[in-house]
Amino acid sequence: MKAIVRDVYGDADVLHLDDVPQPEIKPTELLVRVHAAGVDRGAWHAMTGLPLVSRLGFGLPKPRNRIVGLDLAGVVEAVGAEVTDFRPGDEVFGEASSSWAEYAKAKPGRLLHKPAHLTFEQAAAIPTSGATALHMLGPATGTPQSVLVIGAGGGVGSFTVLLAAARGDEVTAVCSTPKIDAVRRFGATHIIDYRKSPLTGSYDLIVDIGGNRPLSALRALLKPTGTLSVAGGENGGRFLGGLERNLQLFALSPFTKQKLRAPIVIAQRDDLAALTSIPSPVEHAYPLAQAATAMHRLATGQVAGKTVLTVAG
Repeated sequence: MKAIVRDVYGDADVLHLDDVPQPEIKPTELLVRVHAAGVDRGAWHAMTGLPLVSRLGFGLPKPRNRIVGLDLAGVVEAVGAEVTDFRPGDEVFGEASSSWAEYAKAKPGRLLHKPAHLTFEQAAAIPTSGATALHMLGPATGTPQSVLVIGAGGGVGSFTVLLAAARGDEVTAVCSTPKIDAVRRFGATHIIDYRKSPLTGSYDLIVDIGGNRPLSALRALLKPTGTLSVAGGENGGRFLGGLERNLQLFALSPFTKQKLRAPIVIAQRDDLAALTSIPSPVEHAYPLAQAATAMHRLATGQVAGKTVLTVAG
C-alpha cells in the first residue's frame, strides 16, 4: 500500500510517499480503508522529533514507526475476532495508528460511526484538534463566559472558537492578520491582531494554544477566580518545548484561586460524538502525495483552521 513515511527526523522535506506492507490487525483491532487523514501538530512533533523528550516515545535515534498520522476517516475493511462494535463497510472516524496511508489499524474505542452529514474530509479534521479544544474549554457553566482564545486561527483554536460560540460565550480571538476573516466566520465576537495590538481585557477563561507567553502575562488578563488552559508552546525550549511552561503552571497552581490547567487529551467516543454538531473548519484538502506541502503550511502558520489529506479510492 502507499503511505507517507519519514526515515529520519526533520522538516517537511523528510516526508515522502512509499510502498509499505499493509498493517496486520490483532483480534481486538480493526482495519480501516482511509479516505481522509487529519494534519495536526501531533504529526508535526512525530515528523520533527521535537521537543527532544518526545523521542523517548517516537524512537531514538530515528523514528520507530515510519508512517505519520493519527486522525482519519474511512471505511472498515476488516475486523478482529473480538471486535463487536463495527463490521466491514461501516463508515468511521477517529484516531488510529499511522493514518497517512491507504490502510490503518485502530482500536474500536477510538472510533465512532461517521454521521451522514459529514464528509470524510470534515470528519478526519475533528478528532485530535476537536477533542483538545473540548477539554481546553471545559464544561459549560450555564451562563455565558468571556473567553480569550490565543492562537484562534489554528486547528485547536478554530475548534475552540466554534465550540465557545456555539454555547453562547463572548469570544475574543487572537490571531494574525491573514486569518481574521476565517476566525470571524468561526464565531468570534471580538478579534485582536497580535501583530498590531496588545492583549487587553479581563476574562473568565483564557485558552492559550499559540506561542509561549509567560504565565504572569496570561494571569494578569484573567479574573481572580478565572481559568487558564494552556496547550502547545511550540516556541519553548528544544528539549522540553511547551512542557517547560506546563511544569511552571503545575507548580504555581496550588497557590492561587485561579484555575490553571494543561489538559492531556486522547480523543474518546464521547468527545467525537460531541463534536459532530459543529461545523468542521476544513480550509483545504490535499492529495496524500502532497503531505509535505500540507505540513509545510501548517508548520509555517499559514493554515486558517484545518487541512486534511485525501486518499484516492
